[in-house]
Amino acid sequence: MTFFALGFRPFFVGATLYALFASVVWLLVLSFGVAPTVLGRFGGPFAWHGHEMVFGYGLAVVAGFLLTAAKNWTGVPTVVGTRLMLLVGLWFLPRVIMWSGLVPLTLVAALDVSFGAALVWCVCRPLVVSGQWLQVQIYMSKLGFLAVCNAVFYLGLMGYYSDGVRVGLYGGVYLIVALILTLGRRVFPFFILKALGVDVAAGKSKILDYLSLAVFLTFAIADIFAPDSIVVPATAIVLVAVHVIRLSGWYVHGVWRMPMVWVLLCGYAWLIIGFGLKAAASVTEGLVSPYAALHAFTYGGIGVTTIGMMVRVTLGHTGRRASKPPTIAVWIFLLINLGAVIRVLGPLGWASATASMVSLSLIPWLLAFGAFAVIFVPQLVAPRVDGQPG
Repeated sequence: MTFFALGFRPFFVGATLYALFASVVWLLVLSFGVAPTVLGRFGGPFAWHGHEMVFGYGLAVVAGFLLTAAKNWTGVPTVVGTRLMLLVGLWFLPRVIMWSGLVPLTLVAALDVSFGAALVWCVCRPLVVSGQWLQVQIYMSKLGFLAVCNAVFYLGLMGYYSDGVRVGLYGGVYLIVALILTLGRRVFPFFILKALGVDVAAGKSKILDYLSLAVFLTFAIADIFAPDSIVVPATAIVLVAVHVIRLSGWYVHGVWRMPMVWVLLCGYAWLIIGFGLKAAASVTEGLVSPYAALHAFTYGGIGVTTIGMMVRVTLGHTGRRASKPPTIAVWIFLLINLGAVIRVLGPLGWASATASMVSLSLIPWLLAFGAFAVIFVPQLVAPRVDGQPG
């Protein structure tokens, strides 16, 4: 069956449709005061929204990308067919049954965390078989800790860990940010070389690599467990410098002619803005909201990067030219960045209109994912145009 021939197909479709559904619910909550019962079970609307954007939408995109990439990296098949169907079902089922007051939260949690654990095995198995032990360590640790963070979130909901909801959510966000930073260092230079013929990989720096890893790990741990410490702004400032240097090395002549390149660089830039806002929030005594940094990481960094990667992978793995995306892709990328500007920067300039800005920012998001659903979902469910398997 074509739809379950490779991981990116069902998970990108699921992520897209769920991004639309969850955002419509969030818009109804914010603008019309709708209060579904599920929000109470999840500790309120903000906890539900955060959890489903990270462990619902975000983890689905991660699953689709890594299940596809692992096959490319190793030549070893990842889960397909019935096994892929079961894995997708393990992601989808908790998203559905959480809405039923008849299903205990412990069952929702067990299924949701089980998906994360199963994903670790499905992604890392081909890496183990091919002997790529460094990659095994990288992705087993990040995906494994994502499952742990999801479990911590549920432990917080169920009253076993008082700070579990916050720790689980922030841990999930920073792990997905870490995946973007890791994959960016690995694949962005390759994309730039293919699109523009410029080998930016020649400028790789081990010093930047080690600084990025060590300082980001320190930053994330400090912000999760000691958010008021001086370590948070200090490490955030260092991360701004490290990643500005890295991004400047990737920014080459002609980049704005290549939508599939500049959208990824924009997503990376949003992460840098997030580090800058995190530092500012720590030292400006309330003048900059910490939620500005959080949404620079999520709406900007994760949102822009994931939709850019979904377009690229969909085109490339359905037999189309990723270097020549349809014009609608440019509009999708512009819309998602516009929404991030409204959500992150709007309240900074007009604090009294924060609620309106949050609601308004959902419109470009819905338009972007709606356009993706109309144009790219049909490609995801149809066979490759070149007749190749996958």
